[in-house]
Formats: sequence, structure tokens, C-alpha cells
Amino acid sequence: MRPFSNLLGPALLALLGLSSAAAVRAELIVFEDGRVVKAAGYALYSDELEIRLPGGGSYRVDLARVERIVDDEVVVDTVLVEPDPFHPDAIFDLSYNAARKPLFASAYDAVIEREAKHWNVDASFVSALIRAESNYEARAVSRKGARGLMQLMPATAKRLSVRKPFDPASNVRGGVQYLRELMDRFGSRPELVLAAYNAGEGAVESYGGVPPYRETVAYVNRIMKWWTPAEVASR
Repeated sequence: MRPFSNLLGPALLALLGLSSAAAVRAELIVFEDGRVVKAAGYALYSDELEIRLPGGGSYRVDLARVERIVDDEVVVDTVLVEPDPFHPDAIFDLSYNAARKPLFASAYDAVIEREAKHWNVDASFVSALIRAESNYEARAVSRKGARGLMQLMPATAKRLSVRKPFDPASNVRGGVQYLRELMDRFGSRPELVLAAYNAGEGAVESYGGVPPYRETVAYVNRIMKWWTPAEVASR
């Protein structure tokens, strides 16, 4: 198995080193209907998001329509992404295992353990994601409007029936349910599950792997350094 520091493979790492002449910096606003808008910037005003346009001007939308925002991205016309950054024969076990406890000894370990068991998700994987998302601050609000321990956007929280995003039990339930959905979609590929949680399922499928976004690349690598797979087996 390749070390996690080489998670994204040489093809993608080379892509991230492209000169500014070959890349366009953008911020991607992903709506709940799947539409993606490239923005020059954005600002949050209570429950509205102001989207600033690359050519000038701006407009506001209901934050509840926004599924996610991916910051400071490099978007290129032609992308060569290594299809499987891990060893092609590796299978990673992301399912619940009672022997694999939440990491970091937080105040929310019991909640993480309960929801991980219910949704059959590795509790240590969930805890590593929570650390990256909110550093275990239950009332965390990002400048994008994401809320709670697992940083659910209002649109995602609504879809998952999370009515109290700052309630740890409700937030973790919704976040782990979403992880379960991503695992069902992307299989035993932790890097794809994490990339989809950060950048969206559509981005992962469009690029055939981890999208070449600075934020997403750093996010995946950070969590993978904290988390160690439970089992690795060869097909």
C-alpha cells in the first residue's frame, strides 16, 4: 500500500503545480439541484449568500439552496487525474468495528459511537472528519454557513431532516447518515468519500477521482493522516 502522504498520486500532484497561466482560480458554489456557479467571491448575510461574479456585480440567493461552497480552487480545462490514488488492489474497510473507537477522546465519543454503529460506519473515520470540519466545536459556524460538529450546510441538513444543527446528537446523526450514503456510492474508497463530503459527489464523478481543488486535496490528506484503515485486503 502507498503511504498516505502520496495519497493523490504524481499525476494529480503535478496538476496542482501548474502555472497560473494554465489555471483559473475560482470559488465554486454548488446548489442543491446540482448546478455549479464559479464565483469571484461570496459573503454570508444571515440566511442569504451573496455571490460575486467574475465580470463584476453580484446577486443573493437563499442559503438553503446552497449545498456546499468550495474555496480557492484551481479549475483547468483538461485534467489528468490518476483514477486510483491507492494501490489498485487495496480494499479498505470503512464499516463499523467495535474495536475501533473514536479518536481524540472528545466529549462526543458516545454520540459518535452510537451513530457509527447505527449507520455501520467506522467510528474512528467519523471522528477524524469531525476534527477537520469543526475541531469538535458543536456551535461552529463557518463563513460559508455550515453548522455544527459535522458542518452541515442548511440544504444538506434539511434533506437529512436535521432540524437542530447545533444539537450534537442531531448533527452527528445527519453527518454520519450522509457518510453512509457516500460509502454506498463510492465503496471502500476513503479518499473518494472524503472528497465527496468536501466538494460534492458530482465533482468526484466528473474528475474520476479526488477533484484537483486545493481545499479538497488538503482536506483529504489531513484526515487520512489521522485515520488508519481497519483492514486492508487484496482482491
